[in-house]
This record gives sequence, C-alpha cells and structure tokens, in this order.
Amino acid sequence: MPQTLRRPSVRAMGLPRLVLQCLVLVIVATGCARPAPPSSPDDRPHVLTTFSVLADLVDTVGGGHVRVESITKVGAEIHGYEPTPSDLVRAQDADLILDNGLGLERWFERFLNSVDAPHAVLSDGVEPIAIQTGDYRGRANPHAWMSPVAAQVYVDNTVDALSGLAPEHAEDFEANGRQLKADLAGLLTGFREDLGDADAAALVTCEGAFSYLARDAGLDEAFIWPVNADAEGTPRQIRDVITFVEENRVPTLFCESTVNPSAQEQVALATGAQLGGTLYVDSLSGPGGPVPTFVDLIEYDLHTIAEGLTR
Repeated sequence: MPQTLRRPSVRAMGLPRLVLQCLVLVIVATGCARPAPPSSPDDRPHVLTTFSVLADLVDTVGGGHVRVESITKVGAEIHGYEPTPSDLVRAQDADLILDNGLGLERWFERFLNSVDAPHAVLSDGVEPIAIQTGDYRGRANPHAWMSPVAAQVYVDNTVDALSGLAPEHAEDFEANGRQLKADLAGLLTGFREDLGDADAAALVTCEGAFSYLARDAGLDEAFIWPVNADAEGTPRQIRDVITFVEENRVPTLFCESTVNPSAQEQVALATGAQLGGTLYVDSLSGPGGPVPTFVDLIEYDLHTIAEGLTR
C-alpha cells in the first residue's frame, strides 16, 4: 500500500527551522516587487475653494501653477454643508481660500474662523439680484456664477487673487483669464442665437439658480423655491409655478442635479409641460460625467435649456 506523505508538524520541524522557512517565503514574496519610489512633494501654492465648480474655474486660470482643491466633494449640496474635521485639517495647509460669497456658503464664516489663511470672495463686483419671494426675500441671489457675464467677474477676481499669491506667474494667469472670459462670452452669444424667437421666453426651474442667466438672455423666470433648503416644494410654491407655466404656456421645465425633482414632476403632471433634463449648478459631475469642467457645465446647461425652450 502506498504511503501517504505527511508534512512534518511544527513540533517535529523545530521552531528555528520553521522560522527560517517563513522568512524565506516572505523574502521570495516581496523580493521581486520593486519598492515604490518616494512621492515628490507638491510645492505649488495650495488654493482651497468652497465647491467643485469654483475649483475648476480657479484651476483653469491657474494653469497648473497652483494646486487647487474643493472643500466639498462632487455632488455635494453646498448651501447647508457641514464642514468635517478633515476639512479643517486641509484648510490649515492652504495658502489661499476662495469662496463664492453672496450668502451662498452659510457654513463658511464659521469655517473661516477656524483656520488661519487669507481668503478672497469671487463674486465681489457682481451686480446682485435680490430674491423676491419666500423667507429669502430681499437677500442677494447667490448663484451668480451661472451667468456667463457675471462669471467673468469671478475670473477677474481669480486672476487678481492668484497674482497676489504667485506674482511670478501673473502673466500666465492673465492670459488664461482672458481665454476663459472669451469662452464664456462665446457661449452666451451662441445661447442667444439658439433661443432665437422662441415662443416660450420663460425659464422654469426647481431652484432659483438661473436668475443671472435669465438677466443675460432676457428670459422671464419662475422657480419653485429660491434657494435650496430643508423644506422644498410647499403646496403654495407648487401652485404658484403651475399658474405661471399655464399663463406663459411654458413647454419645458427643468430641475437641478442636487435636488429631488418630485415637486417639478407635480408641476409637469398638472400642466402637461415636459421635463427637459437635469441642469447642473452647485456641483460638477466628475470626470466621467457630462460636466467635468466649469465651461462644460455652462455649455451643457445652455444647450439643454435652449433645446427645451425651442421645442
């Protein structure tokens, strides 16, 4: 009868021999792998923005001369964001912090008091539009970056802030800023041409995030709520928008990527208007999505709106 081979037990092998064999196995397993090269430190100035849209705008102007990071992640709701301890840790390393202003980041003042870094407000110089309805009546509408005209003020403020931070690259910042402003102006011109003589010159959205764009393009505007809040889409808000859509024969309604569209769906059901697709406002989509950059966001929204209003 053939004998069954058995591995010697730990006791039979003896501890020194077992340790030696284990050591050999470890060496074989790791010896072929090359050690990872040490990561080189990034000594560029560190710029922190409050949300991803601003981060890309600043990165475009920066042209690789600064390291730009957003406090909030892609897809985050920025109005009521709660900073985390890791946010504060990142901010301690920042050389410059940039925020939108106009009351958008309600959490930011508290955040800024906890860090020691210079900061600039990118909306400074924009002619604000006052909110006319709801609890925010009389306050400035904070969504000025959605206007290709007002966004050019953001670009100028970014050029100034970065030039103060890294003056040796000021000429590059100015050149990048000029190109970005030209791109924005071209998008607005194309949007106006696409709208043409559209019968429905009214833009209806969930949040009132397009007031500045409506001003640029000469569009009437209606929305369910003025600024994203905990309670969105009250019965009265929905009724008011239904009346507006019916009186103005608006064919297409829109909602934003960071909010629940159920209230706008009620308006569509009551009026027979169509839902025209998702618009992006407070956040980029990420590299694989439709709006990975700020210019992509503006272009995508303008195309979506024009297509919906000219059906």
